[in-house]
Amino acid sequence: MAWRDGKASLSRLLLFMASIILGIAAVVSIQLFSENLKDNIKNQSKALMGADFIIDSKQLPSKKVQAIIDSLQVAASEVNFVSMAAFPKNEATKLVKVRAIEGNFPFYGTLDTEPVIAAQQYQKMGGALVDATLLLQYNLKPGDSIKLGKLTFPILGALKSIPGTTAISSSVAPTVLIPFRFIEETELLQIGSRKEYQYFFVAPPSMDLVLLNKKIDPILDDENADLDTHTNTSAQLGRRYDNVSRFLNLSAFIALLLGCIGIASSVHIYIKEKLKNVAVLKCLGATRRQTFLIYVLQILGIGLIGGILGSAIGMGLQYAFPYILKGFLPFDVQISITIQPIIMGVMLGVLMSVLFALLPLLGTWYVSPLEVLRGTDENLVKPRKARLLTFAAILLFIFLFSFWLLKDAFNGIVFTVGILITFSIMAAVSSLFMRAIKKYFPANWGFIKRQSLLNLYRPNNQTMVLILAIGLGTFLISTLYFTKDILLAKTAIENKKNDANIILMDVQSAQKEAVVNTILPKGLEVIDNIPIVTMRMHRIKDRLVNDIRKDSTSNMNRWILNHEFRTTYRDELLESEEILEGSWVQKANPNEPILISIADNIARDADLKVGDEVVLNVQGVLMETKIGSIRKVNWGNMQLNFSIVFPLGILENAPQFNVLTTYVPNEARSADLQRDLVKKFPNISILDLRQIFTIVEDILDKISWIINFMAFFSILTGIIVLIGSVRNSKYQRIKESVLLRTLGAKSKQILQITALEYVYLGVLGSLVGILLSLVSSQLLATLLFKEPFLPSAVPFLVFLPGITILVLFIGLSNIRSVLKSPPLEVLRKES
Repeated sequence: MAWRDGKASLSRLLLFMASIILGIAAVVSIQLFSENLKDNIKNQSKALMGADFIIDSKQLPSKKVQAIIDSLQVAASEVNFVSMAAFPKNEATKLVKVRAIEGNFPFYGTLDTEPVIAAQQYQKMGGALVDATLLLQYNLKPGDSIKLGKLTFPILGALKSIPGTTAISSSVAPTVLIPFRFIEETELLQIGSRKEYQYFFVAPPSMDLVLLNKKIDPILDDENADLDTHTNTSAQLGRRYDNVSRFLNLSAFIALLLGCIGIASSVHIYIKEKLKNVAVLKCLGATRRQTFLIYVLQILGIGLIGGILGSAIGMGLQYAFPYILKGFLPFDVQISITIQPIIMGVMLGVLMSVLFALLPLLGTWYVSPLEVLRGTDENLVKPRKARLLTFAAILLFIFLFSFWLLKDAFNGIVFTVGILITFSIMAAVSSLFMRAIKKYFPANWGFIKRQSLLNLYRPNNQTMVLILAIGLGTFLISTLYFTKDILLAKTAIENKKNDANIILMDVQSAQKEAVVNTILPKGLEVIDNIPIVTMRMHRIKDRLVNDIRKDSTSNMNRWILNHEFRTTYRDELLESEEILEGSWVQKANPNEPILISIADNIARDADLKVGDEVVLNVQGVLMETKIGSIRKVNWGNMQLNFSIVFPLGILENAPQFNVLTTYVPNEARSADLQRDLVKKFPNISILDLRQIFTIVEDILDKISWIINFMAFFSILTGIIVLIGSVRNSKYQRIKESVLLRTLGAKSKQILQITALEYVYLGVLGSLVGILLSLVSSQLLATLLFKEPFLPSAVPFLVFLPGITILVLFIGLSNIRSVLKSPPLEVLRKES
């Protein structure tokens, strides 16, 4: 009976199945890709690092660190830093990351070069390997030369890849490899130069890396060094891409939730149409259990088929993700099929089908044989206990699934409660709307307008179901769209005219005047001339930093203890700063404590308040200071911001270097300035923000593509849900339209009545959904993203009319058969 009845209602059940397929496809594809990503990181962890473990330090190793390095038998080493490179062939310049390597690195993975032999020869021949993209950009090839500081190196080959780099990081500062023995001759490492020393090791088979990390890392931490094993690095990398997975999972969950709404609304309408059939079966002797199981079997079959088809589509869709995320990953993801997400997809299809169809299915259990005569479900018993249990099971499913995807119980509860509140508001709005129409019915309106309003609260109407389906679908789609705007705004960078777009770093004190005299004759002005002094924390309040490091019970953030702060001194706040506590001090008083200003992140991580004492180690000299103020700093601004700022009159005579900024109006003048500066001052690093903006825009385009891709997937699911819900309401409205036509109504009148009814439903459902999405998006912006929310007009200008027109189009297509055929023929056909 389930098979026979299902075949007769195939068109309705196919739309119901489409909701399941899209939701399952989204979840399975993302789960499969996440599994593949984790497996690839685990399998390629050594190749990603190039060694078994690394010891790194921001300064030359101390005697204790050097003794540890020697005892572990270092296999290779490097110093890396950012510097300017010049290309004599075309007098071009570019900021690059120099990696001066000693030894046969990497030990795992490959140094991919063109020609291949260059990877083995560059150490012996004393040449350079230069990023392949950089060579293409500047029309260079092996045989040309590159100048780094005081030395010119022959370019031996194009560097295609090296362990641990991504396409995006290399586009900001392309990699250049040179032999370590030439580093002193370049004269690039000066006071204040940002550099990193790394020592690479190959572990013997018997070495326990977990034990090594536990034993040695605390000692290295005390000496401002660090140990990274390939297992730790792969775990950190996995956590880094967890954020990508979480966003994709959230988008998939929205698609799945839209599918659940489609199931509930479609089955509700479908079962209402079948109640008379159930009553007839009971008249013929069928039991409650038999009639209930007929439709449960139908739903189970559809859920199973939908789960299988959705899983199959998800398997194919996951092959697109490596291309979507290309550039964000430091390796190529090898796709393989695992059985767990597929089994989960099939089970999910069955579970969500039955669970979300159970509320309307309960109606078949309580149908009386007398319904054949009554022809209405007004006397239908609605079991309160069974309905509450089913509703609780649905909420539990939403919570468990959101907890599984988001890996956070609190977020899962918030998400579930949010959906419950939204559902309740939508139901209340539709109920109030119907009551308002009934109470304030415009009796003086014309027949067509009155009839269209009457249809919204007549017996067996689908007003609440359709408003819930349309409203919740629009709510989720609009929330996803607003979230996309918040995410993109969060990473947006302002590029104002006449703001500094060239930053000169590591300008030594003796070079400052000469650099200024190079800039001014070119018709440019020096916008900022910022002195920078490096220092570390020595004592925080009454405790030495070394004692805090050794205290295993301390909750203080480790970066505070190990970080080398680059500080400045000035007498005014920047536009990106705001005083939260205390007062700003412009100039120090000789006979009073030194009052410094710290950023709010330092105050939080070091548990500091206004008035607390901090002793700073300024390159060997201990300086006692007090917290005078705490600032909120907008680190997103593309300008120089500082964690610690001194007043004037303290650091002027300390060893320091300067950062100068200027504004260059076009690319030609930028290139001319950079050429002159690199020739005269090879140690200076030049950041051309015009290039950085281009790179950032490319990154944002990729992020936008990912967000838009998932938004489109969810919107497509939402549209399928709306089509299914509205389409399945056709069978109730056909009877009304046939009756009107039998009584003498013209086709044009029926068309107008139906059009107005669906316009009411579309406008009300989508408008309430968009308004609720504004509230949810504001909460997301405030609580999760910590960003201001500026609503877009797109949902009001596109989604509201678009969804209304879609609902209207489907609704009018529902009564096409009524208008074209005689009433009796329509009734025979539809029955």
